[in-house]
Amino acid sequence: MAIEYREWREGDDLTLLEIWGGPETYQAGQFRAALAVSSAGTDGAPWRRTIVAEDVIDGIGIPVAAGVVYEASLHPERLWTYIEVARDHRRAGIGATLLTMLRREAGQAPSGVAKLRAKVQPGTPGAAFAGAFGLAPIQRSRLVVVEPGALKLPVFPAKDDGGGLANDENAGSDVVMDLATGSIELTDVVGRYYTSIHGWDSPGVLSVGQVQKLFLDDLTGAHGAIVLRAEPESAFGSGVAPSKKGRIRAFAVSYAEAAQDPAADASVRGAKATDVFVGHEPGLEANDAAAAVRDLLSLLAYQHPVMLELDDSMTALRAAVEPLLESGKARQAGAETLIVSD
Repeated sequence: MAIEYREWREGDDLTLLEIWGGPETYQAGQFRAALAVSSAGTDGAPWRRTIVAEDVIDGIGIPVAAGVVYEASLHPERLWTYIEVARDHRRAGIGATLLTMLRREAGQAPSGVAKLRAKVQPGTPGAAFAGAFGLAPIQRSRLVVVEPGALKLPVFPAKDDGGGLANDENAGSDVVMDLATGSIELTDVVGRYYTSIHGWDSPGVLSVGQVQKLFLDDLTGAHGAIVLRAEPESAFGSGVAPSKKGRIRAFAVSYAEAAQDPAADASVRGAKATDVFVGHEPGLEANDAAAAVRDLLSLLAYQHPVMLELDDSMTALRAAVEPLLESGKARQAGAETLIVSD
C-alpha cells in the first residue's frame, strides 16, 4: 500500500462517498459536508484546508481518506477538524498523518487560532482516535424527548377581573405569552443565554442579526415562541395596575420538526416530537432559573412530546430534565455527542 497526500479537488466527494459508504455516526454525516476545496479566507468564505489521502495502485491514485480544518465565525476560539478513513485502510497511520498535516496547516490560519475541536460519538473508532491524539472532551450533548405530561403543570394565581373578584380563567395570562420570533426582546435574551452557556467555547460577541439568523429566522425553521414572564408589578404600589409586562424569565422557540439522530430507536423516531430550544434569562439565580425552565417545559410538554438539546452546561435545563430521564418520563434519542479539543 502506497499512500500519497494532496489537496482536495472537485469530485473527490463523490469518489469518497462510494468508498466510505453511509456515515457511521450522526456526526460523520454532518461533517462530511465540510470536506471541500481549500480556501484562503479572503473571498468571504471561511479559511479552510482539506487534504486527501490516495492509495496508489499501478500508478493510479484512489482516494481513501480525507481531513479538513477550518475557521468558524461562530465560536472562533478553536478550529473545527474532521478526518475520515475508509474502513479497510484504518490502523495504517493514515489518520495520524492527516491529523499531523492538519495541525501544521492550522498554524497558518489567518486568525492565529491553532486549537482544534471535533465532534465524536462515545465508544466509536472516532472517539478512540481523538483520545489517542490528545483531544479530550470539553462538552457533552444529548437529544432528549420529554413525554407528554411528564411534569406537573404550574399553578398561577387567579387574577382580578376588574370588579374585585378573582378569575381563574385569566390565571397566568400575564406571565405566559406568545411572542413573535422577530421580537427584539426575545432576540436579546436568546443571544445572552446562548453566550452564557458557552463559556467553555465562547461564541464571541453576537449581534442581533446573528442571533436572528442562528435561532429565530424563518430559514432555521423557527415558527413560534412562548415566554414565561415575571409577575408584572406597578411602580406606584399594589393598588395601581402595572403599566409594563414583567421581564422574561424563560423562553422556548419551536421549530417545524425535530432533526433527529438517525441512530435513535424506532419508538423515538415515531414520536414526532416538536423540536424546541429552551432557555432562560441568564441573570436569574440558579434556583429561579431552574424553576422557570421547569414550569415552561411542563406547559410545552403538557399534551405533546417535545425534543430538546441538552448540553451539560445547561444547568437549569438539566435540573428539570435529568430526573425525568431517571424516572422514564423522558428518553434520550440516539447516542451522545462529545465535543473534544486539544
